[in-house]
Amino acid sequence: MHEHTPRLDWARHAPEVYKAMVRLDAAARQGLDPVTYQLVLIRASQLNHCAFCLDIHSKDALAAGESAERIIQLSAWEESQHFYTEREVAALALTEAVTVLTDGFVPDDVYERAARVYDERELSQLIAAITTINAWNRFGVSTRKVAGHYKAGDFK
Repeated sequence: MHEHTPRLDWARHAPEVYKAMVRLDAAARQGLDPVTYQLVLIRASQLNHCAFCLDIHSKDALAAGESAERIIQLSAWEESQHFYTEREVAALALTEAVTVLTDGFVPDDVYERAARVYDERELSQLIAAITTINAWNRFGVSTRKVAGHYKAGDFK
């Protein structure tokens, strides 16, 4: 198989949007546990089939000390909850609910689970992080960003 080519360099053609996304990303991660943050980014990227974002966030998580085992188990986290903390499980459940929006809303039980382990500020930041990675994923998949060339730490 050959590597596909990107459709569009959207960051070059819409630089102000790109810069706004970078600022939004930085604001969304404020105060979040960096490990949980990376798990959320990876899981949303899995759900959205964004290979480019998976490449970035898996490499950054590994470079930051996350285990390969926990990253591998993310695609089946509901069956592998023993790999994660209570807060991480709540964040992953919320990530799935916000990303997929089954039936058009986030179920009360998922939200309440997260609200039990995160205070309102943390929960607000978590929702912002989930929303932001979903936007990044949509830019990545719609413009066919190419995975495999990222070096850990390149994207800050």
